[in-house]
Amino acid sequence: MSKDNGFHTVRGYQLLNQENKLLTSGMEDYLEMIYRNMETEGYIRINTLSKLLNVRPSSATKMVQKLAKLGLVDYRKYDIIILTEAGKKYGKFLLERHKVIERFLRNIGITENILAETELIEHNIGLNTMKNIDMLNMFFEKNPDILEKFKRFIEARQDSEKDGNSGKTD
Repeated sequence: MSKDNGFHTVRGYQLLNQENKLLTSGMEDYLEMIYRNMETEGYIRINTLSKLLNVRPSSATKMVQKLAKLGLVDYRKYDIIILTEAGKKYGKFLLERHKVIERFLRNIGITENILAETELIEHNIGLNTMKNIDMLNMFFEKNPDILEKFKRFIEARQDSEKDGNSGKTD
C-alpha cells in the first residue's frame, strides 16, 4: 500500500498507522484497564480484568500473556497481574488519552454513549491531534465564558432544527 497523501478507507488509515503502534486497540484496552485498577488496588487478577472488560477469562489470559511477552506486565498463571515500569508508563498515557477525549466530548455537548464514543475515537487518533484537543480543553477551562457561548450556540441550533429551520445563521 502506498503511503501517499491520498484518501484511504478507515481500515487503510489504520493499516498505515499500525506500523507506528506497539499495541493493537484491544491490547491498549487491556493495558488501560489494568492501569486503572492498579491505581486503586495495586494489582489485578484475570477474573477481575475479564469482568471489567466483559470478556471471558480465557480471552483475558491470552491477552495478558501477549502483554507479558512485550514486557508490559508481570504475570504468572493463577497469580496477580502487575505492570512493569514500561507498562505503567504506557498505561498512564492510555488513560490520559481516554480522559482528554472524554473531556472534549463532554465540552462539545456529547452526553449519550460517551464511553462508546470515546473508545471509538481513542484508538484512531494521532498524537498531535490528541495534544491539540487537550490544548482546546485547557482553553475552555481557562475561558468558561467561551465554552458557555458555544453551548448556547448548540442549543440555539438544536432549537432551530426542532422548529424546522435549517439552523443556518447569516
